[in-house]
Amino acid sequence: MNVPVDITNTVLRTERLILRPFTMKDLDDFYEYAKVDGVGQMAGWQPHQNKEESEVILYMFIEEKKTFAIEYEGKVIGSLGIEKYNEEHFPEFKDLKAREIGYVLSKDYWGRGMMPEAVSEVIRYLFEEMKLDVIFCGHFLWNRQSERVMEKCGFVHYAYDQFRTRMGTLEDNEVRILKREDWLKSR
Repeated sequence: MNVPVDITNTVLRTERLILRPFTMKDLDDFYEYAKVDGVGQMAGWQPHQNKEESEVILYMFIEEKKTFAIEYEGKVIGSLGIEKYNEEHFPEFKDLKAREIGYVLSKDYWGRGMMPEAVSEVIRYLFEEMKLDVIFCGHFLWNRQSERVMEKCGFVHYAYDQFRTRMGTLEDNEVRILKREDWLKSR
């Protein structure tokens, strides 16, 4: 089952990153990476056409209280959302506490190990502090970078599915999961 999430007062820290709730002060940083071709498409959305579009989405992030800003050296370089997994497609998890994570990183920071660092800390938070039983994470089959992040963080193949993007496309998607007991064994 999808458990409620509210990250309003949550700040997570790693060696290089701060994960915290977004604020409207993050608009310029958010728009800077969200407008770049090739960034949003990895997660199923088009590059932002203007700052007003970013402002609407940023406001939604703040209101929904489930998306972390990924901050590096005082600049927001990405986001990591704690989303609802598809309960209709995966009813076998109805008695377990679960959520799905999704993430986006500025192209300027690809290949530096920052996303696995952020994901690992959110996994710790979800298992240790929110007491989840399982975390879902999915990637489009052509998105090898996202697949690699999941592998590094311990997610294993669970199923193939299709995902309806915000662009209106239907993408073949690999669904991966990480169970708390497996995460604990790997530590």
